[in-house]
Amino acid sequence: MVSIVVVSHSKRAAEGIRDVAQEMGGDATILPVGGDPDGGIGTTAPAIEEGIREASDGSGVLVIADLGSAVMNAEIAVEAVEGEIEATIADAPILEGTLNAAVSAAQPDASLSEVLERAEEARELRKL
Repeated sequence: MVSIVVVSHSKRAAEGIRDVAQEMGGDATILPVGGDPDGGIGTTAPAIEEGIREASDGSGVLVIADLGSAVMNAEIAVEAVEGEIEATIADAPILEGTLNAAVSAAQPDASLSEVLERAEEARELRKL
């Protein structure tokens, strides 16, 4: 089953997004990664890489990041696991994209490309 790593500058935000997505995503594996090593706001490539490795079960890992340096650090982490783990970054809003990805990933035969596509569909969602 495709796994999801949620990357936010805030550890609590990443955990909250995971919690919301798990309500809809059922059995999907969603791992939150957030905050800097001192417990403050930020992200690090090694922590994201560790999250990708922990989440991976061989079916692929989708990474969804909030902004700026989180995306840059996610790119570094994905490059670090290249050749070992199939991982990619979604260009999607973090909450809505994670929710869509979780619902898709809960399907037993979902591929990483399908989960990525569902996450990125969230860019088009309107609230009104």
